[in-house]
Amino acid sequence: MSTVHPPRILVVEDHARLRSQIVAVLQAAGWRVEEASDGRLALQMALEEPPDVLLLDLGLPGLDGLDVCARLREQADRHVPVLMLTARDTLSDKGRGFAAGADDYLLKPFASEELLWRCQALSRRAELGRSPVLQRGPLRIDRRSGEAHCDGRAIAVSGHAWRLLVALAEAWPRTLTRSELLQQLWADEPPASDALRSHLYTLRRELGQDQHLVRTVHGVGLRLDVPLDGGG
Repeated sequence: MSTVHPPRILVVEDHARLRSQIVAVLQAAGWRVEEASDGRLALQMALEEPPDVLLLDLGLPGLDGLDVCARLREQADRHVPVLMLTARDTLSDKGRGFAAGADDYLLKPFASEELLWRCQALSRRAELGRSPVLQRGPLRIDRRSGEAHCDGRAIAVSGHAWRLLVALAEAWPRTLTRSELLQQLWADEPPASDALRSHLYTLRRELGQDQHLVRTVHGVGLRLDVPLDGGG
């Protein structure tokens, strides 16, 4: 049985107090939240690990929100839902936002409930457009059914070992650092013991002769060792 990943959102807002308020609302609703206060950093983060939703303020240092959105649309290898957050309320302002690639627009000040509704709607819309099946070389992972196969052989993994496998497959070909893995598997409540090593052992044991597909990159983290032409 699969474990559903909580959605991940990147909150880009240079006003520290407002950003912390938004983060608190989203975390209370079960979202995994990352933060940025600078446009250039936000673009880098969104390209390296695309979030389920990008909450993007327009007035940012480095790059403004319009530039971040436009460059994201040019450079990203998948569609990242963008909710623009701004006090600019004219029709022409909204037109520029949508022209840059925004999916939705929320005006300041806003109610926390509306923020959540819009983020949830964008996340659901993006999920509908994603295939539930990940093909990574000999690995075939069905996120909907919670089933995985390697060269046609069923792999009996569940719980955190399953989530570890899915996280590595979704991140491929990138290496996930230990801190990223801890965040994805346990959010903000990592276990006191080295549980990651235990779940890695379980996953490799179930992979058996194919355990080499989960590679330890010493000093960095873990990644799937599948050629770049082995994705699907």
